[in-house]
Amino acid sequence: MTLSIRNQLPGTVTEVHAGQVMVTVEVRLDGGPHLLAAITLEAAEQLSLAPGRTVHALVKSTEVALAARQAEGLSIRNRFPGTVTEVRPGEVMASVKIATAVGELTAVITRDAVADLGLFVGSEVIALIKATEVALSAP
Repeated sequence: MTLSIRNQLPGTVTEVHAGQVMVTVEVRLDGGPHLLAAITLEAAEQLSLAPGRTVHALVKSTEVALAARQAEGLSIRNRFPGTVTEVRPGEVMASVKIATAVGELTAVITRDAVADLGLFVGSEVIALIKATEVALSAP
């Protein structure tokens, strides 16, 4: 299956913590860092998620936020420092590619945000991804 989701990160489940409705899943990404996903209990059961299970973490580019410096006091669990490798501005939105330890991430943010953050190729940024915005797929 081919997906339009730009950020497809392979990894291995290391921990699963189930609640009554939701499950948090820690995934060790192939690049080394960990990512946290929060998915429904039903989905976790359908995917047979358990430590050692190979998965892909899927994140739409519109769900990746960028910070130009260390962000304090945020509830966002997934934070990946990196370097901007491409900025492709459109009339309203811009596509920004970031090289990180987990591989290349793509963020789509407003043109105004690109200007406010002063982004350019070579800028240091932190890609921020809420755990609830991470989908998981398993072979």
